[in-house]
Amino acid sequence: MRRALEFLVTRVLRSRIGIALALAVVVFGIIGAARLISGPIDPSLGLSNRPTEPITTVDPDAGDDGLIAGGDPRDPVTRPGELNPEQTADRFVTAWLGKPGITADEWRAGLRPLSTPALTEKLAGAVPDEVPAEQVTDRATVQPRTETFVEVLVPMDTGRLRLELVAPDGRWQVDAVDWEQE
Repeated sequence: MRRALEFLVTRVLRSRIGIALALAVVVFGIIGAARLISGPIDPSLGLSNRPTEPITTVDPDAGDDGLIAGGDPRDPVTRPGELNPEQTADRFVTAWLGKPGITADEWRAGLRPLSTPALTEKLAGAVPDEVPAEQVTDRATVQPRTETFVEVLVPMDTGRLRLELVAPDGRWQVDAVDWEQE
């Protein structure tokens, strides 16, 4: 017995394998003791009772609640005597394309009455030489979103111009300009 104990202390517990085995015995001993003290495990607690179906936070039968959801969009409303969205977009595109030899100030002045103040501010540093197109190639398509918001797509020779028009008071103005390269 003495030799076995001496072999255990001098050889086994001084090796890496011996230390790993000793640590494993200690860890399993602690886990076993904790289970004995805690009593039986309740199966309704913890991750053991996972839901059988996905958890949903909305009614899947309620329909779409997005901005563009619902029935057909209402026709845009224009104040009497003002330009409708198509006319505003046509005039804006003509001013946006500019004329040969137009100065940047003249170009921005032509866009100003057809633009919202926010767009006018964004165009403050723009110049007509940066316009990526030279001519319109087809009719613009107007896509009404609400009574006071429409999107206009204008096919151009090198891409497509997308305008967002708003009319909170019945007077249509361009609020955003986006260029889609072909």
